[in-house]
Amino acid sequence: MKRTTVAIAVGALLIGGGTTAYAATSTRVPDAIKVPEGNKRIATYLGEGVQIYGCANGAWALIQPAATLSHRGRTIALHSKGPVWTSTVDGSTVGAAAVPGASSPRPNAVPELLLKANLNSGDGIFGKVTYVQRLDTRGGLAPAGTCATGTQTAVRYSADYAFWVAK
Repeated sequence: MKRTTVAIAVGALLIGGGTTAYAATSTRVPDAIKVPEGNKRIATYLGEGVQIYGCANGAWALIQPAATLSHRGRTIALHSKGPVWTSTVDGSTVGAAAVPGASSPRPNAVPELLLKANLNSGDGIFGKVTYVQRLDTRGGLAPAGTCATGTQTAVRYSADYAFWVAK
């Protein structure tokens, strides 16, 4: 698999305040989850929380994520079922769906993903998001083995979420 190194901006674009705060780090983004040309990254936030799994017919299945996204220790957004991200700063929301085939496996972690926005609300940071990338995932895999139908478990995970808008 070909991988390309790009700079990821960890920061916030605060709509209305006109301030952009970035601290650059580097990560390798697999070709399979690259955002199409014509989009620009506006922010990347650290997401920390859990992947919640439920047992049906003896097998674990994802129910939903539950995570907070932050920048420099400040909560910026909540991540929940949909998947949906809602800004705690300005109330804007983006919902998205995985792009078919746009997934990249990670050792001992949920895969990296490319998601395309299918819901936007509000005029804030997420109001015009077109794509979301889940990058540098750590943890979050469903437990191994069988399970008792009706049980649930929460597995800790973290990831970097990059948000993109059309140029």
